[in-house]
Amino acid sequence: MTGDLGVAYFAEIHEQPQALERLLARMPEIDAVAKQLVARAPAIVRLVGHGTSDNAASYGVYAFGLLPAWTAVRDSISLTTYYDAPLDFAHSAVVALSQSGRTPDVVEYVVRARAGGAFTVALTNEPESELAHAADVVVALEAGPERAVAATKTYVNELATLALLAAAVAGRGPEFEDGVRSVAGLLADALEPLARSTRALATAFAYVGRLYAIGRGLEYATAREVALKLTETCRVAAEPLTATDLVHGPVAAVDPLFPVWTIASDDAALPMAVEAAKRVLAAGGMLVASGNAAAAIRGASYTLPVPAAPNPVLAPLLSVLPGQLFAGALALAKGLDPDRPVGLTKVTLAS
Repeated sequence: MTGDLGVAYFAEIHEQPQALERLLARMPEIDAVAKQLVARAPAIVRLVGHGTSDNAASYGVYAFGLLPAWTAVRDSISLTTYYDAPLDFAHSAVVALSQSGRTPDVVEYVVRARAGGAFTVALTNEPESELAHAADVVVALEAGPERAVAATKTYVNELATLALLAAAVAGRGPEFEDGVRSVAGLLADALEPLARSTRALATAFAYVGRLYAIGRGLEYATAREVALKLTETCRVAAEPLTATDLVHGPVAAVDPLFPVWTIASDDAALPMAVEAAKRVLAAGGMLVASGNAAAAIRGASYTLPVPAAPNPVLAPLLSVLPGQLFAGALALAKGLDPDRPVGLTKVTLAS
């Protein structure tokens, strides 16, 4: 590291295994919330958040869809809080995600949804926050204090909480509790090797000012989070795309100086990631491949593989790690401080 730059950012990435272990101590609360959800039998699960929490919500759509086979969506906060759309919340469950629990329009959304008959769940690192008090029930994320503005451990714990909650609803809580515990160990083992690899990569990428991050299915949330980390810490214009969206126009912008970060996991969406990578190479672009199936991305200039998770639904908890580490390393290579990105604060005050 350069002086004191990035000390908190990297410390919090390295704390992620311990943060997951702390979260697992909350399983009785997660099981209790799951029982209430099952009793309510919602027709739809509405997930809301901003920034990193919104990226986690993307993952939640798949966690609830793949495990209990429930319909879940990333809902519009603005429709309710600003446009006052007369939405029917009577048969909805709301899962609101926020590190601080103080984002005003997320809190207001929960207040209105609850008044409209929704069963509301707050997932926050601050169990005494405004959001926690606004919701019917709260699960503490147990990420611990975050000193860096760019959230890392909160994101991973949000994913884990969503997976554990969806699994408990599906009657698979103990299986996924063991899975998350295994992921914590895998993260701990992968940290130092990936830190070395991403530092070397950052030196080669110090010139980069734009980038696509692509994923599909479960890994679209990872693409969004990697792009956000690169944008906020490195001032790189990083855009997340699904592997399919890439070939519907954006691939035309690709050239040898326009890297494409591809997240590849061994699941049903892998063929789409492989095909998108082929299109990037055909357009003359440069590929960075990460994920537990990074080796499947042929022709990548750089690969950052991660261990396979015990269940494909848990893969995004591991696949985000290379992007987190690379964003911090690239910020340092550019002389920036990932602890204090220019123009950003911890609490999102507007959508």
